[in-house]
Amino acid sequence: MSMFCRQCEQTAKGTGCTVMGVCGKDDQVAVLQDALTYGLVGIGIYGKMARDLGIKDQETDRFVMEGLFTTVTNVNFDTRRIRALIDTTSVVKGKIKKLFLEAYKQKKGKDFNEVLPDAASWTPAADLNKLIEQAGSLGVRSYAENEDLRSLKELLLYGLRGVAAYADHAAILGQESDEINAFFYKALSAMADNSLGADELVALNMELGQVNLKCMEILDKGNTEHFGHPVPTKVSVGYKKGSAIIISGHDLLDLKQLLDQTRGKDINIYTHGEMLPAHGYPELKKYPNLVGHFGTAWQNQQKEFDNIPAVVLMTTNCIQKPRDSYKANIFTTGLVAWPGVGHVEALDGKKSFAKVINRALELGGFKEDNQQAETMVGFAHNAILSVADKVIDAVKQKKIRGFFLIGGCDGAKPGRNYYTELAEQVPNDCVILTLACGKFRFNTLEFGDIDGIPRLLDCGQCNDAYSAIKIAGALAAAFECGVNDLPLSIILSWYEQKAVCILLTLLSLGIKNIKLGPSLPAFVTSNILNVLVEKFNIAPITTATQDLNKILGEWAVKK
Repeated sequence: MSMFCRQCEQTAKGTGCTVMGVCGKDDQVAVLQDALTYGLVGIGIYGKMARDLGIKDQETDRFVMEGLFTTVTNVNFDTRRIRALIDTTSVVKGKIKKLFLEAYKQKKGKDFNEVLPDAASWTPAADLNKLIEQAGSLGVRSYAENEDLRSLKELLLYGLRGVAAYADHAAILGQESDEINAFFYKALSAMADNSLGADELVALNMELGQVNLKCMEILDKGNTEHFGHPVPTKVSVGYKKGSAIIISGHDLLDLKQLLDQTRGKDINIYTHGEMLPAHGYPELKKYPNLVGHFGTAWQNQQKEFDNIPAVVLMTTNCIQKPRDSYKANIFTTGLVAWPGVGHVEALDGKKSFAKVINRALELGGFKEDNQQAETMVGFAHNAILSVADKVIDAVKQKKIRGFFLIGGCDGAKPGRNYYTELAEQVPNDCVILTLACGKFRFNTLEFGDIDGIPRLLDCGQCNDAYSAIKIAGALAAAFECGVNDLPLSIILSWYEQKAVCILLTLLSLGIKNIKLGPSLPAFVTSNILNVLVEKFNIAPITTATQDLNKILGEWAVKK
């Protein structure tokens, strides 16, 4: 067994985890995730060829999507569940292979006999130890001998995992796209294609960026059709006296079902992490049992959940190893899993949270009120564009000098205080847009307003980068210029694969001068980084003061 993982920002020593994942996964989970990915590559090979003949299969589409999402950082740590998915890859591959071979013979009048990459014929061993031995040679280091080509394939794979997460969220809400599903097969098959050169892989990464834009668009549609367009809403951070369930992750439909099932049961529901933006959706905020937000970003959960008299429900990433003090009080659902933790399965798309609710009642809840702060959410594209005239007028009158997008993933690695310091130093005549869990570095600070326009605008979850893109596009249209010509600077923090696909979306739109931190991806080689710098002027963060002075100087030149 040979673990090697470097898909997240916190990878060991900035090079790769080889003994134990910094995220908490052990070497067995890591290599099984490699095997699952390899099985999906095999499906991708046949899936792409089937699509080329006009053959589609929804069951295969959904499995590929969920399989990729399973390998996102901090989602699934349960070897039993991952093993079951690996075994299913053979079944699914057999199905799509059969559909392809039948269609090929019907169209070509002969049997298919071309030689395919090894992934197309790979079969996982029945014995777990032998499967682990198999998996040891199937990781990303096997994707290409040339390190630059391997780097581009890793960038594509990790971005694809992020797209799969958003596509899964959208599918749960009834939103799917044939374009997105087709790209999963195209990108997966590319992992096994040794004929692809750097230019072709760069083009695939840019195509992924556009596919992810479509994915965020349909997810936005799913969320707003189900729950309404977010509206500016003040949220209490802390807790109230009484029984409590804290829901974390990203799945708003899970929250809706939980709110329905706890109505009238004298249980307070709190959001956690990236569920915070839920408070801005009209069809969620109307519930009186949705009382506030508990805690901060994902990396603080072990400390924040320690010994609390409340139940935690994890709907998606990011879960960390639960401490013994709350392991019996945390539940998972959907694709997220941790060994020994209670799991809530869906039945015909619906979930019963009875065991979560009963446990909350048993614990008794918090003994007193403790409101710690307040924050504002609900500034998605619909809310901001509805007052676009006011914002544009403030810019024209020079009351607003410019805009900073400061957001992305939070994490535990040193250096992330940069984002707090930057937000605090942003001049008073500038507006800050934020999104994802990076906002917790500064979202309870007081920033004031400019003629009634709040200086801090929380656009939502990480997928609500779509809102930020729409807002930037509207500003560019209003001022008859390109986005790169606006007094707008993007400073991103990244941690996992959803941040990768968002970055690729921004690059695919031609957006330049992005600053990225707290460190650059370990899987991006110096040669590939040079390409990104040359084409997009992407740069690592330095210090808050130095970067701010540089940005403001560049804005002055634009004027």
